[in-house]
Amino acid sequence: MLRDIEKVYYSEETLREIVRKLGKQISEDYKDKNLLLVSVLKGSVIFMADLMREITVPCEIDFMCVSSYQSGTTSSGAVKIVKDLDINLEGKDVLIVEDILDSGRTLSYLKSVLLTRNPKSFRICTLLDKPERRVVPDLVADYSGAEVPDEFVVGYGLDYDEKYRNLPYIGILKREVYSD
Repeated sequence: MLRDIEKVYYSEETLREIVRKLGKQISEDYKDKNLLLVSVLKGSVIFMADLMREITVPCEIDFMCVSSYQSGTTSSGAVKIVKDLDINLEGKDVLIVEDILDSGRTLSYLKSVLLTRNPKSFRICTLLDKPERRVVPDLVADYSGAEVPDEFVVGYGLDYDEKYRNLPYIGILKREVYSD
């Protein structure tokens, strides 16, 4: 697995600092609010676990699983909800927690669906932003940890074909691993 990584892009230490800063900012912004963190599975689970430990205000959590990738490296463009939320969003200050904002299709779809459920507010927090790949140009994260280049990144929850999620850093996957 380690030999499949071309380069470590963000180390464990760098990720800890990114998450710490995001947690501090979110804690300040959501003081006296009704915060609900929504993790978009599976990729954001590690980020979500670390982020919620850095948040110092009361919050609830819930999970959604959506898919726009079948198997491969690019989004199919068709988004489907695989697992929906258990918590009613009405009156909640919803913060979507995502691993990476890439094309924007998935988050744009999620936003349109979740806004119909009458949350008090709706924001997006992403660990990584890949603006070069954006096809929904008006979609931006309210909280963004770091940018990544237009490369296939894995680790810290991000995968290729369900592998590499357990790497403790963000790395660039060697092209020969996923090229046909």
